[in-house]
Amino acid sequence: MFSFCQPPGTGKSYLAKAVATEANNSTFISVSSSDLVSKWLGESERLVKQLFELARDNKPAIIFIDEVDSLCGSRSENESESARRIKTEFLVQMQGVGIDNKDVLVLGATNIPWTLDSAIRRRFEKRIYIPLPEASARLKMFELHMGNIKHCIQSTQYKELADKTDGYSGSDISIVVRDAMMQPVRKVQQATHFKRVRGPGPQDPDVIYDDLLTPCSPGEDGALEMTWMQVPGEKLLEPIVNLNDMLRSLATSKPTVNSADLKKFEDFTRDFGQEG
Repeated sequence: MFSFCQPPGTGKSYLAKAVATEANNSTFISVSSSDLVSKWLGESERLVKQLFELARDNKPAIIFIDEVDSLCGSRSENESESARRIKTEFLVQMQGVGIDNKDVLVLGATNIPWTLDSAIRRRFEKRIYIPLPEASARLKMFELHMGNIKHCIQSTQYKELADKTDGYSGSDISIVVRDAMMQPVRKVQQATHFKRVRGPGPQDPDVIYDDLLTPCSPGEDGALEMTWMQVPGEKLLEPIVNLNDMLRSLATSKPTVNSADLKKFEDFTRDFGQEG
């Protein structure tokens, strides 16, 4: 049984999908805490029991529990009787007397592993820390997120972006790219002058036009004072995404994981886990 401990935005769902793809001969069951919590007395424990029974009936099987800390947090005097019963049922099903869990793999994912109940933590024999992406991984993420979007970013500029995003998660990088993709739209909406250029038609890239209009500064040669509302849709040529757009978005998009949280992950990994 394994638990994945990782900062927010590092791809728990993608990791689960990767496991499901690799284990193509196994039954893959993915649930979150909300799937197993019910307001009816005894219903949550029954759902937990049914989850494990379903896995045992369809061996080999993998159970993936997202946000496992929501169900199996540390016990306290103030917790409800319902929460205590859910944890007890988990303990029984994961390693109870007379229960055969052979060929059943349980994976749990959490962003706050230090809050897990100690008994639950012991049931997860391997506790693997998935750190924030390194520079090479961040570079690849930028390339993948850009996809088929028109841009003029060079490979050396991708490296610059990767170097500037130390401490960013995959989700943070996705936000930066999405915001940068909106920069050309903002340029069009905020422009007070346009100039005529030659380029592929917005609706048919195979046709080249000589009278397209694109945003420009007031001092450029051929600048026409007008707003985007005055530009015919078929004549509007949006600027493509460039490095400055990415840097502008990067300046307003900060990492969501702070150094204090990273220190908690490092301490937990040192005391209880291992790095992935």
